[in-house]
Amino acid sequence: MAVGVLAVQGAAREHLEMLCRLGAEARPVRTPTEIAASEALILPGGESTTIGKLMARYGLLEPVRQLAAAGKPLLGTCAGMILMAKHIHAAAKDQPSLSVMDIAVQRNAFGRQIASFEADLEIEGLDGGPLRAVFIRAPVISSVAPEVTVLASHEGRIVAARQANMLALAFHPELTDDPRLHQYFLDMRCRGTPC
Repeated sequence: MAVGVLAVQGAAREHLEMLCRLGAEARPVRTPTEIAASEALILPGGESTTIGKLMARYGLLEPVRQLAAAGKPLLGTCAGMILMAKHIHAAAKDQPSLSVMDIAVQRNAFGRQIASFEADLEIEGLDGGPLRAVFIRAPVISSVAPEVTVLASHEGRIVAARQANMLALAFHPELTDDPRLHQYFLDMRCRGTPC
């Protein structure tokens, strides 16, 4: 089954490389047809307003909403997480959003680019010890609905959560050599169906 990585702006290449390392059939997607043909989709980090505007311009918002509504796995990292949220604190008036996950997010919660950092995180449901996480102008999840499971926090702030088929990460797992979160995502795709 094909795993799409949205490739209109941001860190698509690194996600594709990680997925290929794990033996997944991964491909960049840029059109509604390519999104519809995907069995799972990753929304990468980048600049959330830019990615959202490009998605709106090229008619990609509704196909991603339909993919999520159909129960296909959706992973958002950093900017991708922002786009998935139903509420974005201090969003620009023209900020497009998918509004598919019952979370509220705060952009650049840890500061500007110069404040980027790495940290070891314990991720609920992830075996093998702490995962090294790369935070770049990272958002945080400021609140979650009851149906959302918090998977990880850093310094008391939520940085990873899951709701059914949707996984939101404030950090960049694709920028390390650790494939466990991508494998977790692929396992979400396989749950209940043959791979």
